[in-house]
Amino acid sequence: MTAELVRGQNHPLSQARLEIRISAGTPIVAVAALGDENGRIHGMEWVAHPGAPTQPGLEVSRQAAADHRLAVDLDAVPEAVHRVSVLLALPVGGTGPVRFGAVAAPFVAVTALDGDEVASYTITGLEAESAVVALELYRRQDAWKVRAVGQGYAGGLAELLTDQGLPQAHQLAGTINDAVAQGLARSVQAPPPRTADGDRSRQTAAPALGPDQGGTAPQPGPVPPVSPYGGQTPGGPGQPAPQQPYPGAAPDANAVTQPSAPTAGGSIDYSHPRRQNAAPPPPPPTAPPAAPGQPAQPVAGDATGWSMEERLYNQVWGMFEDLARTTAAYRSAVDFAESRMDKELEQVLSDPRSRIGGQGDAAREAARARHTQLVAQAREALDRDLTQLAAEADVVEPALPPAYARWDNPAWHAYRVPMEIPMALRLGDLHLPEADRIRIPMLVRLPLERGLWIDSGAAGSSDGSFTDSHAMSRLAMETAVAHAARLLAVYPAGEFTVHVIDPAGSGAQPLAPLVQTGVLAAPPALGAAGVADVLGRLTQRVDLVQMAVRGGAADSLPPGFDTSQQLLIVNDFPHGFDDRAVNQLRYLADEGPAFGVHLMMVADREESSGYGPLLDPLWRSLLRLTPVADDHLADPWVGHAWTYEPSLVPPGSQVLQQVLAQVAAARTKFM
Repeated sequence: MTAELVRGQNHPLSQARLEIRISAGTPIVAVAALGDENGRIHGMEWVAHPGAPTQPGLEVSRQAAADHRLAVDLDAVPEAVHRVSVLLALPVGGTGPVRFGAVAAPFVAVTALDGDEVASYTITGLEAESAVVALELYRRQDAWKVRAVGQGYAGGLAELLTDQGLPQAHQLAGTINDAVAQGLARSVQAPPPRTADGDRSRQTAAPALGPDQGGTAPQPGPVPPVSPYGGQTPGGPGQPAPQQPYPGAAPDANAVTQPSAPTAGGSIDYSHPRRQNAAPPPPPPTAPPAAPGQPAQPVAGDATGWSMEERLYNQVWGMFEDLARTTAAYRSAVDFAESRMDKELEQVLSDPRSRIGGQGDAAREAARARHTQLVAQAREALDRDLTQLAAEADVVEPALPPAYARWDNPAWHAYRVPMEIPMALRLGDLHLPEADRIRIPMLVRLPLERGLWIDSGAAGSSDGSFTDSHAMSRLAMETAVAHAARLLAVYPAGEFTVHVIDPAGSGAQPLAPLVQTGVLAAPPALGAAGVADVLGRLTQRVDLVQMAVRGGAADSLPPGFDTSQQLLIVNDFPHGFDDRAVNQLRYLADEGPAFGVHLMMVADREESSGYGPLLDPLWRSLLRLTPVADDHLADPWVGHAWTYEPSLVPPGSQVLQQVLAQVAAARTKFM
């Protein structure tokens, strides 16, 4: 029976190997610290954090996430350790909340390896605090107990660690924040939360420890489903509607709106301003019930939503989460089987009577047989889930609209310039090694919340092949053109404008489809003078819109002001950029998305190393994509390393030119 703790209450622990599950509803940082009998942390090596996720007896996540699983083995902690403290903190330097009072109360549960809850604690009463000691496991007379603490600190991790007696508190807090920033830069952003009426419940495996959260894990078994869309929508009914991200931007009547510039620490209302008091419509009719014992037949658009587009969007994200969690359950089960076998073999070797002879051989064979049985059971469960997901992917992919579809989808052959902005855009596909046959569309919300970085650095692809620097640069530019063409194609005529900076003219051939069809605002800017001109105009535009929006005088913008979304493609950075241009570029990356100016960098990070750490915030603020398959992205639930494949036009296809020609013709009529 679970003990529901209140602040200061304790509860005995009967097991040494535990999991601590954390649910916060917003990305948070989870840290575990070892302390002596007085609770003092002796050094940085006593703290498990995203930059150093493993310490004796501890395992934590490498990234900030809304859900965490921490692995704890109390028998493996050093003898000098008498306390294990679980610390939570809000990420710094981003656009998320800066105090716990602005988010839902975090929930922490201590569970056994079989998933049974031992004790739980909801951390209430927090206001201005940005870091908190959630709970502590402490040793009393050779027995361990858990205590609910809930002590918050307005000064963040640095103040918390200082209070714990760590001499290098500020240094360690900076290290943790840097590690979290790098983790956020590689994470695919989760979709916005949905109201309870709009939940999409799916039978999924429970979240478990992925490659960034390895360690001891539970056996596979039935667990309650978890959905990324659960929980209370920020803002809620009766709250003011979100402001438009920039003047002239019309809300999408069929999609959940999303402001581009939330204030720090404030909640975001993702619900439609005219539908806040209404429940979403039910999903469309599904296929007839399956025969007893047979899985249900998948149907495209079986998620909830206001339109088929939104239903498909939610269904894709549900598939993404399902695959992440079922793979995590499989990996956790395999880790558990290996850990159990190692422990049994260690027990055999520790007994001199069983080291040799038939008894020892029989014990070793029995341990390996149990390991094989557990792994086979886990693989059977994984294959069952993958079969269902593959069947769902087979029916969903053909039903996707152009904005969500691959370039080889027949939907592009029936393309017409849209009248409304879609909810999201497909940037490529994601897959895991355990399920290579299943490709999950990588959908990002529109308008883009952060810029894109197409990495042109020479690297080896995930299939083992190597691409030289010249070929990689060309592939990177072709990828950028394909993404830019998609953005132009999914926006209504006149509502999306593309600028190109190509100082040395090295991207002339890949840029030909954009130049020849006339969809660019102007020819690609060449040389240092061209770089300064384009950056100056876009920087001035952001300044002007920013002052108008923040001053509440959006109507005072000059007559004929272009209110369309702007995209700047930068090729071969940092060639042709001086210090002023670099600062303007950083300004556009930081402030531009909130006011309708988006950045797409085509660059090799190593080539800009001469600027030193000055550009590190720039790279972290962009979503890194690669022109070849590469496993650098992480999901927002478990943190698996997903292999990303860009969405490119099939060789020899003319679909890109045909689509851009229609965009150019529609723009001519619009003007």
